[in-house]
Amino acid sequence: MSSEVTSTASFLLLTSIFFVAIVLRYFLVAGIFHLHYYVVKPGAYRYRKLGKEVNNSQIRREILRSITSSIVFAVAGAGSFWLWQEGYTAIYLEADQYGHWYLPVSLIIAMLIHETYYYWVHRLMHHPGIFRVVHKAHHDSLSPTPWTAFSFHPWESLLEAIILPLILIIVPLHPAVIGFHLMIMTVSSVINHLGIEVYPVKFLEHPVGKLFIGATHHHLHHKEFRTNFGLYFTFWDKWMGTESKAGG
Repeated sequence: MSSEVTSTASFLLLTSIFFVAIVLRYFLVAGIFHLHYYVVKPGAYRYRKLGKEVNNSQIRREILRSITSSIVFAVAGAGSFWLWQEGYTAIYLEADQYGHWYLPVSLIIAMLIHETYYYWVHRLMHHPGIFRVVHKAHHDSLSPTPWTAFSFHPWESLLEAIILPLILIIVPLHPAVIGFHLMIMTVSSVINHLGIEVYPVKFLEHPVGKLFIGATHHHLHHKEFRTNFGLYFTFWDKWMGTESKAGG
């Protein structure tokens, strides 16, 4: 019994550590973008603003929901750590174990798996029978803000979280790549929900730029609901005919 108590206490402690790290990452990234684009230089980007002004009550709601989501993400993080300790993951510690060239390749593989999973789960969450229970909370933010990045119902948070342990089981990843992927996820989500287009027009019009999702692309999803379901890249939307005709 004492070993079970110790194990439970260790898991709760680990979950708490992950929770603090996730919340700090959320506030750091969302806070930097909010300060730069909405506080320090609001006038400089007014012409690139995509939605209506939002009130403080929306931002407070988004932050509270994001903190709740962070609890779910922390449990998934602690669970992933336990899986690694028990030898169930493909995580490796020596950076040159598969060659240094594999580090960026493994990141791309992880992101492509994540993209595919997210696109189809996202479309599933828009099914009428599922949307109101799982995904509506996120779409309460008709004009998203940087703080919308983690603003999910707990069920959606769970659906978003479970893919990461699965990737760790399947794909050999170095801890540095895992950390970089997590940071890309956060920065990308904040940029996509920023409500201000940050990418230069020439980049967005370039064939390479059209492969990536930015604020305009995802803002149209919050506006139209039935288009632009991707996470990082636009290829699934293009292949499945779900990309908005309005551009972005």
